[in-house]
Amino acid sequence: MDRKKYLQKINEVIHEGKFQDNWSSLSHYEVPRWYTQAKFGIFIHWGVYSVPAFESEWYSRNMYIQGSPAFEHHIKTYGKQDEFGYKDFIPMFEAEKFDPVKWVELFKASGANYVCPVAEHTDGFQMYKSELSKWNAAEMGPKRDILGELREVIEKEGIKFCTSSHRFEHWFFMGHGKQFDSDVKEPMSCGDFYWPAMPEPNYYELFSEPYPSQEFLEDWLLRCCEIVDNYQPSMVYFDWWIHHESLKPYLKKFAAYYYNQAIKWGKEVVIHYKHDAFHFGCAVVDIERGQFADVKPYYWQTDTSVARNSWGYTKNNDYKSVNEIICDLVDIVSKNGNLMLNIGPKSDGTIPKEDEAILRGIGKWLKTNGEAIYGTHVWRNSAEGPTKIPEGQFTDDAAKVFTSEDIRFTAQNDAVYATVLNWPEDGKICIKSMADRDAIKLKFFHGIIRDIDILGFDGKPKFVRTEEGLEVEAKGIASELPVVIKVTVD
Repeated sequence: MDRKKYLQKINEVIHEGKFQDNWSSLSHYEVPRWYTQAKFGIFIHWGVYSVPAFESEWYSRNMYIQGSPAFEHHIKTYGKQDEFGYKDFIPMFEAEKFDPVKWVELFKASGANYVCPVAEHTDGFQMYKSELSKWNAAEMGPKRDILGELREVIEKEGIKFCTSSHRFEHWFFMGHGKQFDSDVKEPMSCGDFYWPAMPEPNYYELFSEPYPSQEFLEDWLLRCCEIVDNYQPSMVYFDWWIHHESLKPYLKKFAAYYYNQAIKWGKEVVIHYKHDAFHFGCAVVDIERGQFADVKPYYWQTDTSVARNSWGYTKNNDYKSVNEIICDLVDIVSKNGNLMLNIGPKSDGTIPKEDEAILRGIGKWLKTNGEAIYGTHVWRNSAEGPTKIPEGQFTDDAAKVFTSEDIRFTAQNDAVYATVLNWPEDGKICIKSMADRDAIKLKFFHGIIRDIDILGFDGKPKFVRTEEGLEVEAKGIASELPVVIKVTVD
């Protein structure tokens, strides 16, 4: 690829398009309706790191940190890093059982409306065919265009195809390998696998030296635009380090280019960011492994994983329960957000049975209760109950314990949905947010409530609206998962 010509093309598309590479222009972006109606998506972390399958998807970094568990594990299992480096896992990443049709059948069964496989993780291995580097899945390892194959099947099933780039952290990701005798050696040049392997910055000093070079920044932009042009994703997700000061001009260029290209395709698209990487309103904010404590007036997303310890597959993944994930989904949607749930396939291309069971469990619940999730909007109250949701990222280290008083609300058409996160054994619920303060004084019985149903329950619940709340009784329900009360109003 002629890099200079590609950069020139990017600038021309921006200059001629609706969106320019400045926050003022990008602030006219509007979140597409398909996305706000979708509510639930799948994230996929799959790459070379699934071969060692140790500790986490950061193996490519950690195996070069002297004294770390990954460092010691690597020497014990594969040999010293100068004899067997991270690049030597690539021929072992064969993906011989990868079947995109089976994958997408599972994603559809889960109830997901968009799917986001990682295009390039921090290890620098591209899961797609690229003209910018030979270190990609089409030329090495599986020798298949993984991203392209998934896109074809995903879109054929009517699901939105999305993707992510974690490339920017590669500036420093392999840098520890230069501190001792390993295969991470200079000279390196743009397009090489380990390049540039710079010293890792202090995360708490975001703008510490050395700053990414212009060559690296331009390479980042080209890689992202190549993905956009070749795969036309409906969403692009970025990991955390893009809020670095040096990337700001290139983020603006990418956003303007992507939004303008999407207009040409006739697509409405989404960019996800963390922290303050984008000016507010120019893209959609994402909370990693966490949630907001309260409803927000703007649209947002949580991305988290089926396992607490890792995004990629490892042999010792600590899995969450189906109930925990569904409770999070309900809470997030009630607060004007989406949930993107990650799975980690094995190196051979099979999805672990634990991941599959979780996705099918969510799908079964959504098949019965989906009308309380898909296409809904916030109600006047998002939640009630004593359990407080921790605010912010990395707060999913332990499951939340809900009570029968913890209820989340959504609405659409002529219905309000009250989802009880922990259904009581006696089948009695009091929805305080639906109290009729004038019920006794004016002798109203039902007020504006026309009918009440419980999704998936054949019987008819009893209900009465009082000053205390909407009191509902439905015996015979034994559920370990959230239960949805549908309140139809006049």
